[in-house]
Amino acid sequence: MIEDRQTVGFSGFTAAGTTKTIPGAIATKAAREHQAGRPFKIGVITGASTGQSLDGELARANAVLFRTPYQANPDLRRMINAGETRYFDMHLSTLPGAVRMGSLGPLHWAVIEAGDITADGRITLTTSVGASPTFCKKAGRILVELNRAHPAALRGLHDIYEPADPPHRREIPIYSVLDRVGSPCVHVDPAKIAGIVETNLPDEPTILAPRSAVTDSIGGHIAEFLAAERKSGRIPDSLLPIEVGGGNIANAMLAVMGRHPGIPVFEVYAEVIQDSAVRLLEEGRIRALSAVSLSVGSDTLKNIYANLPDLKGRMVLRPQEISNSPEVIRRLGLVAINTAVEVDINGNVNSSHVLGQSMLNGIGGSGDFTRNAAVSIFVCPSTAGDGTISSIVPMVSHTDHNEHSVGVVVTEHGTADLRGKDPRERADVIINNCAHPDFREDLRRYCSLSPGGHMPQSLRSAFKMHLQFMETGTMRGVDWSR
Repeated sequence: MIEDRQTVGFSGFTAAGTTKTIPGAIATKAAREHQAGRPFKIGVITGASTGQSLDGELARANAVLFRTPYQANPDLRRMINAGETRYFDMHLSTLPGAVRMGSLGPLHWAVIEAGDITADGRITLTTSVGASPTFCKKAGRILVELNRAHPAALRGLHDIYEPADPPHRREIPIYSVLDRVGSPCVHVDPAKIAGIVETNLPDEPTILAPRSAVTDSIGGHIAEFLAAERKSGRIPDSLLPIEVGGGNIANAMLAVMGRHPGIPVFEVYAEVIQDSAVRLLEEGRIRALSAVSLSVGSDTLKNIYANLPDLKGRMVLRPQEISNSPEVIRRLGLVAINTAVEVDINGNVNSSHVLGQSMLNGIGGSGDFTRNAAVSIFVCPSTAGDGTISSIVPMVSHTDHNEHSVGVVVTEHGTADLRGKDPRERADVIINNCAHPDFREDLRRYCSLSPGGHMPQSLRSAFKMHLQFMETGTMRGVDWSR
């Protein structure tokens, strides 16, 4: 049914809720067409990253014409950086509106994973919502993977709400983390459903690296910072809702924060629910969880399914357009904690590219939260590449979040509170508190190259650390006199 150069909106936000059978069939068709000398590629739109069964299968079959808004698959990443697949990075909150507006072209198909479907077209989604409601609304036709690995009792976990488009949009009436404003299902015209494929396949489990001294130290610094903010009265004694991005550092960091004596029971309003958040919910350290997907390991998901009646009162899955809504983020006053690839001494953050050129994953939802949160925090280890790369640099090689959006920077060495500081004060506190000791003197020497002016910036030397790494394999020992 799916033809060359058509555009498909797939369910999924991380591997959670990703379709698992139809993408493989499309990849098989692509390989067959290519072998016969015929072209076959499709446009791929999802909520965020997916799993091997979607991005991996399609990339290996060279079946992706373009990809948006976010990805994290190594095979697809190679295709993108080789120039063989077009990729355009987008803020995740803007994706559904762009699809409805038609700025990404016509959406020919929606391919959606469901835990249940009724004769009148009510689809119960599985472990994520993503942009599935918008895909179903705008697609010409719909294919449903009815996956029996997910219980029909998931109905009631989701809050499906799609705002009207401007100029008719009204406020999104969410005033607390667990407010529900929509319906439990995606309702579609049954006439649009071209087929239902029955499966019984579990989500690809999210496998995270174990906690380390570095991640525990970062989590401890954030907990100390928030405890001090609470004590000073700058944030409420009850704390503000927390947003933590996905990945190893975020999962470990949240676990440390949740057990800090200075952090009260708190709420999470984020994109993904990871294993540590579920454990803290079960232990009573987290009161409520709102997100787009359950991006968890197999055992954690089994526990969630075994306790659905209780958890549905304390957990909600929303469309990314709502979870990442600037309006809601600002109204709730979130503390946003996201991960950087590198941070410069001015407070600019690169979260998507390596050496300014090669795409890593994308900006994802970090910009949605960073620009609108009450407190915006970025975290990263101070070094990478076995200590040859400093994550604190004179100037980031690619800018995703500029200095005006970044309030606090944290590494395993400490916390740099940038609020209310001028550029040279920011440089001092980032170097002294966050840079690895082995790189601090190099960074101070860089600052001394421009004694005048508002910014500590040298156009001649701003990327010398990056260039030296490309030439020698290390950022250490830059000769600033050349």
